[in-house]
Amino acid sequence: MLTEQHLSVEGSPGPAADRDRWSELIRRDRVHRTLYTDPTVFDEEMVKVFGGRSWVYLAHESQVPAPNSFISVRMGLRPVIVTRDRDGALHALFNRCTHRAATVCREESGIAKSFQCHYHGWTFRNTGELVGTPWPQGYGDLDKSQYGLTVVPRVESYRGFIFGTMNPEAPSVDTWLGAATPWLDYWIDRSPTGEVVVTATAYRMGYRGNWKLAYDNAGDGYHPSFSHRSLLDMASRMGEAKDMSYFGRTPDDGPMKAYALGHGHSAIDQRPAHAGGPGKFWEHQRPQPGRERFEEEIRERHGDRADALLDLSIGAQINLSIFPNLLLIGNQIQVIEPLAVDRTQLTWHATTIGGVPDAVNTMRMRTQEDFPAFGEPDDQANFEEAQRGLAAPEAEWILMNRGLDVVGWQHVDGHGVTVTAVTDELHMRSYYDEWQRRMGGES
Repeated sequence: MLTEQHLSVEGSPGPAADRDRWSELIRRDRVHRTLYTDPTVFDEEMVKVFGGRSWVYLAHESQVPAPNSFISVRMGLRPVIVTRDRDGALHALFNRCTHRAATVCREESGIAKSFQCHYHGWTFRNTGELVGTPWPQGYGDLDKSQYGLTVVPRVESYRGFIFGTMNPEAPSVDTWLGAATPWLDYWIDRSPTGEVVVTATAYRMGYRGNWKLAYDNAGDGYHPSFSHRSLLDMASRMGEAKDMSYFGRTPDDGPMKAYALGHGHSAIDQRPAHAGGPGKFWEHQRPQPGRERFEEEIRERHGDRADALLDLSIGAQINLSIFPNLLLIGNQIQVIEPLAVDRTQLTWHATTIGGVPDAVNTMRMRTQEDFPAFGEPDDQANFEEAQRGLAAPEAEWILMNRGLDVVGWQHVDGHGVTVTAVTDELHMRSYYDEWQRRMGGES
């Protein structure tokens, strides 16, 4: 039996050996429980996966819309402030005073040209430079240029999605997204103007479990038939083809597909289940407050455009996972925020879009109230029960073998691996390959 002692992170001799040391814990069809339970693994992930060697999603540009605006986020365990300077350029700064480590910003968001530490009054520009220390004579000839806030060295935005990395040599975000880019473009371009705005209020849920349990689940088409039974029963009462009801039958026999996109990214595409042209997304949606009156109003006012507008009122019908912490679910942005080896926060951000009547964005908000309240609690209960089960040391392995070597389920093309059976666990096998590269020291 493998033990926690196999996982010492001290004194790794180099990237090749560092990668090899994970090979006994990550096998072709399974991973070892200690990847979810060992605090030393978690600590190493926070350095190497969450920022040290890969891009991490930080925020959306609409959350820092004006010069000198800011938002407080986390990059793994690092408290970070994403800012715009007076010229509108983006920065990401450690929210940690260089003097005695207290945070310099206690607000979630706002407008600030500078940040002052509440502990001893050191003041920093919103680009990170130290500009003032109270009673400076006590420091002699203090070189302020050496004591600015730690800056995330690479910050890049892709169509409003802001990513950061501590690796100055990392490839561009465009390269990192790779085959996931068309999926992200589709999600953004559902807005007729390409404008996506994150609403001010986030929906936060915490669970007592490892962060990877959420990423495992994001690409899992196997669980809805069982975990979301009440949701599926409600949808089925409204008709056999209502949203997600197709998961309640035999999901692998339907038209849905899943995709492994490289770099740990993956997608589930529910759109084929709603084939038939404009209006089908709306037609297959579950019940919503005010649905009938809303549809009547849109059809009266917008004629031939009505079906397209109704489709924009509900989810995008894809689940897109961008490794390690960004999930696009329906019309929402979900961020995975690790807190400890067995504690995680999931933050849901609702969005509105440009180029549509206000009523469409109002209905989008009604739609976005649905799954976080009605489906996510099912998932989080599973995560907590899985973490409880992982406490049994003699049961060492977590299987990810569904679909492995099953003939006809997968084919490879220039865009990644397409899976015709959405219950295949390829998404786990794929992202663990990326995880191993990052933990093994590869950029």
